[in-house]
Amino acid sequence: MTEPLTQTPAASAAEPEPEPSARPRRVPAALRRAVLRLRALPPWSPLAAGVLAGGLLGAGYGLLSTPQYTATGYVVAVPADASDPASALGFAQAYGRVATQLAVLGDAQMWAHVPVATLERSVRTATSPDAPMVSVTATSSDPEEAADMANAVTRALTRHAAASADDTHVELRQFARATEPTEASSASAAVTGLVGASAGGLLGGLALLVAPRRGARGPGRAAAVPGPASAADGRGQL
Repeated sequence: MTEPLTQTPAASAAEPEPEPSARPRRVPAALRRAVLRLRALPPWSPLAAGVLAGGLLGAGYGLLSTPQYTATGYVVAVPADASDPASALGFAQAYGRVATQLAVLGDAQMWAHVPVATLERSVRTATSPDAPMVSVTATSSDPEEAADMANAVTRALTRHAAASADDTHVELRQFARATEPTEASSASAAVTGLVGASAGGLLGGLALLVAPRRGARGPGRAAAVPGPASAADGRGQL
């Protein structure tokens, strides 16, 4: 007795597979075109691109940065009648180091009308190895404030030196007041642009040296393939 065969339902029609998106195919093609365009550029293109990019970045920094103004005042160490004139030079070196200390800057802030932290960040001093003179330089974005800070520090320094003049036999006197600067001491946009172009050119030159040279193998030549050696018929020689 034969069992009835169970018929399986007909397989449903296979759904059509979604066509691959055209975008994945376009991306490699676009990349290939970009690579071909890069290869078509002249060999010195990295150098030119570095100079152009560096110049633009440097000029942009010079235009966007806040200009800084610098004012400088001077004080001179004067020995007393009974002291050695050479001692004034040594005390001038000492007062040049003391000028940026908290004891002097704490008094200078009353005349400069700025916090002590601003004076510590903005005021610098310098001394000469040949003359008993101390220069006090202040930098600020406001030219009037720069002059006020320099004069305030020199005033506070002379007052501290006068308080100990009986012991040191040397006093400080103001030699030249700091005047309000008329021009910014920071670099202009033209200078920063030249610096940026030089740095970009250096990086572009390094990239040009590192990049593999084109045509290093020279024009392509067909490799000489040796023909098959004629084998001796061993049968005839036996």
